[in-house]
Amino acid sequence: MAAAVALTFTAPAAVATADSAASDSSTAAALREVLFVGNNWEGTADVIKSSGDFAKVGRINVIPDKDARMAEINGDLIKWIYFMAIRNGVGEGHDQFVDDMYTTPDGASVVVSRPSFADVVSIDLSTGKINWRFPVSGYRSDHMAVSPDGKRVAVSASISNTVHVLDIVTGKQVGSFKTGDKPHENIFTKDGKYIYNMAIGDVNTSQDAPWQDFTKGDRRITVVDANTYQQVKIIDMRQRLDAIGLKDYSDAVRPAVFSPDESKLYFQVSFFNGFFEYDLATDKITRTKTLPKNSTTSDDRTTYVNDSRHHGLSMSPDGGKLCVAGTMDDYATIVNRATLQEGPLVTASKPYWATVSGDGKDCVISESGADQVTAIDFATGQKVVSVPVGDHPQRVRLGHVAAGWTGTGS
Repeated sequence: MAAAVALTFTAPAAVATADSAASDSSTAAALREVLFVGNNWEGTADVIKSSGDFAKVGRINVIPDKDARMAEINGDLIKWIYFMAIRNGVGEGHDQFVDDMYTTPDGASVVVSRPSFADVVSIDLSTGKINWRFPVSGYRSDHMAVSPDGKRVAVSASISNTVHVLDIVTGKQVGSFKTGDKPHENIFTKDGKYIYNMAIGDVNTSQDAPWQDFTKGDRRITVVDANTYQQVKIIDMRQRLDAIGLKDYSDAVRPAVFSPDESKLYFQVSFFNGFFEYDLATDKITRTKTLPKNSTTSDDRTTYVNDSRHHGLSMSPDGGKLCVAGTMDDYATIVNRATLQEGPLVTASKPYWATVSGDGKDCVISESGADQVTAIDFATGQKVVSVPVGDHPQRVRLGHVAAGWTGTGS
């Protein structure tokens, strides 16, 4: 009788689970994995295959409301001053129309941060129209991160030293937290419990000599609880660098990536052609990797774009290889994580970001100086293919679109 009763109560649950699995499978089958490439100066995003030949799938206009936004900016002196400061500072004479992008779990929309417009918008991928818009505090939006369940997106408001966390479907703020100066990259831990924010300080000033480092501001990693948004700890790499005798190195943590078990953090810093390994358990920098210099790269640090010597870092899914974008040295390379030995230096024009292909076989870098993205084989370190995209590609992110989607135009 007990067995019969148990069967009576568990059977509906089994049916529900099967129905749910079938529904999830159907949804997955209706979606196509792609890579979104944000063309920062152009205000578009090219969508390409996530692996293989990385052929173009479609394109979207991420500033369909440009006229309205410009009217708003031109009608407000303070907004206009910040808009022009962004153009002539970090924008290198160009407007910054797209920094980061993530699709919603259903593949119906893409959420985009737009630095020059100081906002985050959700764009319907079937119509190209804006679903919602969230103006960030301050006057510039920057890097984002999406939670592991795909339901929330965290965006850095770089001028107000704030990270806003938004519901990815509605655009409503569900939380926020304060950071160091000029918050930049955000990373959710894979269990969704914590958010790491890297504040990089003032990177568009000319006070770049080591003795002027103190002028760059409060640069630190802020770790918060991803549910309460309360600060858990602060990691100041200045102390960790000083401890290993690198007092002249910047502590502005740029792109960073966790090892698969999240015991190690690999990160780049301003002005440095290389990266560091940080052990979270011992709270120490355990290894330093200096990568080759390009003989044609100037030693004048004021010539580095926003203080970036190397900017772009990703890791193969198995954790065995790192992919490094050598921005000012015009190359990218695959580094063996165990030995820290670099592979071939793949020539690239101002590579600005590095991510992993959908099948995990390749590193995909954005060549902002050549308006293309390039895939490099993690196994061999050799270039696979280059694909042309729009003006000044920067962030490259995996996403999903409807299976038959071909874009919403330029």
